[in-house]
Amino acid sequence: MNGRETEVKFFVNDLQKIELRLRKLKAQLIHPRAHEINLRFDDENGSLRRSSKVLRLRRDVETKLTFKGPSEEREGGVMSRREIEFSVGDFKGAKQFLEALGFMPVVFYEKYRATYEMNGVHIMLDELPYGEFVEIEGEDINMLMETAKALGLNWNAMVKAGYHALFDRVAEKFGLVSSQLSFEALESVRITADDMNIVPAD
Repeated sequence: MNGRETEVKFFVNDLQKIELRLRKLKAQLIHPRAHEINLRFDDENGSLRRSSKVLRLRRDVETKLTFKGPSEEREGGVMSRREIEFSVGDFKGAKQFLEALGFMPVVFYEKYRATYEMNGVHIMLDELPYGEFVEIEGEDINMLMETAKALGLNWNAMVKAGYHALFDRVAEKFGLVSSQLSFEALESVRITADDMNIVPAD
């Protein structure tokens, strides 16, 4: 995908209820629940993160390489950013390619994701080691708002931080390694919305 990523993100207490609402609304399941492995890359100076850019290698049912530019806030508090994404055939080869260019993995994170589509809008149901989230993505901001309303989500509770930025907020408090956002690393840690300075939207 080459263009712009325009989305809103919500923290929820009960992802299963959101999925039940999607089914009642006749949303189409376009990507069943799958496990994701993500690596974020940067140079030795951390230049990408300092300029709010993302270089990511992701593997689920396929492998994708993604670049994201700095986020810009649009009407309604919706975040939008440039995104370039394409499939690559070999996760290990792509990792070696990026390392040969001088980039190195700086963050590992994983999650489970299922993706639905409704009225041209994509709804991603994400299970992370520290909580459950709903991402709603589409070009029309009004449609994003209508979709959130249909799912019973409080628009004013949207999360404007990325997943790793949220984790950074609690890593120091719990003595966690901020570059290792895995289910195993957080197995014995109970992180709440208050720890991330956000509120549930459901």
